[in-house]
Amino acid sequence: MNTQPSTQTAAEPGASAPSGLRDVVARAVRRYLHDLDDCPAGDLYEVLLAEVEPPLLREVLRHHDGNQSRAAITLGLSRATLRKKLRTHGIA
Repeated sequence: MNTQPSTQTAAEPGASAPSGLRDVVARAVRRYLHDLDDCPAGDLYEVLLAEVEPPLLREVLRHHDGNQSRAAITLGLSRATLRKKLRTHGIA
């Protein structure tokens, strides 16, 4: 039995998030593709971002009590990029 702790963090490729986020997203994408039933989905990437990015931004901001600088650090974005994304999604 391997008792050594993993050196991967949730931000590293291949690492799993504690909440199983990857599995939740995979199931949602499978369901979405199944529901398309052979209809073309040429903009799936944009659809996914439009659905996932706003709640991600809101929750990270809420976690940091609205502090955009701390939220940007958590997201790995510059504060300017975070502000642009907030404007794009109509988030104050």
